[in-house]
Amino acid sequence: MNQIINVGNRIMNTYVFDTPSGYVMVDTGYENSFHHIKKKLKQSGIEIYDIKYVFLTHAHDDHAGFLNELLYENIDLKVIINSEAMYALKRGQNSFEGGCSTFLAWLFCKCMAVVGKAEHRFPCIDDVHNDRFIKINDENIDFLEEVLQGKILFTPGHTIDSISLVKNNIIFCGDAAMSGFPSIKKITIWIENKKQFELSWEFFLRTEAQLIYPAHGKSFNKTVLQRYKSAIHKICLRKL
Repeated sequence: MNQIINVGNRIMNTYVFDTPSGYVMVDTGYENSFHHIKKKLKQSGIEIYDIKYVFLTHAHDDHAGFLNELLYENIDLKVIINSEAMYALKRGQNSFEGGCSTFLAWLFCKCMAVVGKAEHRFPCIDDVHNDRFIKINDENIDFLEEVLQGKILFTPGHTIDSISLVKNNIIFCGDAAMSGFPSIKKITIWIENKKQFELSWEFFLRTEAQLIYPAHGKSFNKTVLQRYKSAIHKICLRKL
């Protein structure tokens, strides 16, 4: 497999890998992280215009924060999304369906509110970019998987629009699983639909890929999901 570069930071992983069609970026990052990511790309010998596709795992502020700015700077860029993502991208704000998965997650979100980070807003996508979004459907999924050199999975639960990408032995899962504080047992801190979240984990376990590359935290072997899957049943979602 071609080298995977993480140009993100300690808070948010932003993975980049090469394909015959050009470089693919898995998610962007927070709005204020664009300069940092351009700097890290350059250190790896990659210019921003070398990125040909963004695979957006879902429309949250830490995943699509500088996407609108990126589209202006890289005029050839295309964005691959679940069609369900477009509403939030146009709104420029996370959905607040569901709730926090644990008390620790709830406490963390409350602390974020104290420092003015509770609204989870990000620059909305300008209409001028509408035709640069490729919404995955039955007609184009084979083509998109050829472009990405991987298999697209629909993995809702964290959000309705969550998608993942299986590439050789790796699953880029976005927030369908999470590693590190403030998550517990690899369960992401916000869940819209608990049953769908569990089904997405089962989907991961059925794939041949072994390594989970989450958007937050270090990569881990997917067998951990089998160990912790039963904990999902005990979740009582906490509204903010």
